[in-house]
Amino acid sequence: MSRQFPSDNVGIIKPQTAHFDEELTLRSGKSLNGFDLVFETYGELNSSKSNAILICHALSGDHHAAGYHSESDAKSGWWDTCIGPGKAIDTNHFFVVSLNNLGGCAGSTGPASIDPTTGKYFGPDFPVVTVRDWVNSQAMLSDKLGIQKWAAVVGGSLGGMQVMRWAISYPERIEHAICIAAAPKLSAQNIAFNEVARQSITNDANFHGGRYLDANTYPKQGLMLARMVGHITYLSDSAMGSKFGKDSTLFDPSGDKFGRDLRSGTLSFGFDVDFQVESYLQYQGERFSENFDANTYLLMTKALDYFDPAIDFGGDLSRAFEQASCKFLIMSFSTDWRFPPARSREIVEHLLKAKKDISYLEIDADQGHDSFLLPIPRYIDGFKSYLARVFEELSSDAA
Repeated sequence: MSRQFPSDNVGIIKPQTAHFDEELTLRSGKSLNGFDLVFETYGELNSSKSNAILICHALSGDHHAAGYHSESDAKSGWWDTCIGPGKAIDTNHFFVVSLNNLGGCAGSTGPASIDPTTGKYFGPDFPVVTVRDWVNSQAMLSDKLGIQKWAAVVGGSLGGMQVMRWAISYPERIEHAICIAAAPKLSAQNIAFNEVARQSITNDANFHGGRYLDANTYPKQGLMLARMVGHITYLSDSAMGSKFGKDSTLFDPSGDKFGRDLRSGTLSFGFDVDFQVESYLQYQGERFSENFDANTYLLMTKALDYFDPAIDFGGDLSRAFEQASCKFLIMSFSTDWRFPPARSREIVEHLLKAKKDISYLEIDADQGHDSFLLPIPRYIDGFKSYLARVFEELSSDAA
């Protein structure tokens, strides 16, 4: 008997690959002579191709945002909470495109791909890519799909940064920009966290100068530590001390792990794992290290560090936003200390100065930066309400 999926799930999804023979010049001055982008689609594109929504993923995300790849999959896509029939990003109304960015490790061309000029893994020779480079490659994908204008470009965290770049670089190709739990550029503290993560990877004995795949190994301990450091910053103190599901990467109020609870019920009086939160972080690090490429992690954190859309406008973000012609929805979460609400309000202030049409929602949530991935009622209601209005605009334009 075939598996029965909930009515609000997109079901079995098959990833697709778009190949580009064109040269892509990167912000660094280097170029890629041809590349692949892996993507998924959900819903149906209308006859006017006006109902498309682009999903931009965060640091460790990929193209698999909703549904399942097989009937035996235990876990759905990373944003299944928000994408599907009747959900905030309603696939009854919208044609949704989600891709794995350049430099990723889920099928798009990146460090773990074979360099056609050498026949070996790109490894550390893969060029550093920026948010601007990603958006340029996404525009090329848009052309290949025949989508001249997105009804909305949507993303959280690093995905939200891509949304801002879309609004600035391609103002004629985006109707709505939905930017969630993001910042106009990283703080010094955030750059510092990323540097600690990179150092943990590059100083692993199995890193081999980035050529670990040629050595048939990978920097497991370094990746584990990098993920553990990152994961701490994604959760609030309240979430870290609350229950966690045994097999979940996300906060689960019905789980059975408590942050300060003793793992074995007694202190070891040594340096073994005593507390459940230690066990939880090690579990997350272990699982991540088995599924994510170390060179990709280095690239993604550098893209975060380098993001600054005001750099071409004398450091004035409001001048950068003057290029935009879309409407904006900015959302933030009260306990997000990686990209706190003050950073979203900073974006809002610059958008107001640039005289843009903007909606802002600040959600009171206990779960920290990862809140944008979770089914928090006020967040989902606001998100869904905004996109319902977007669909109404499309319907009235078509009438």
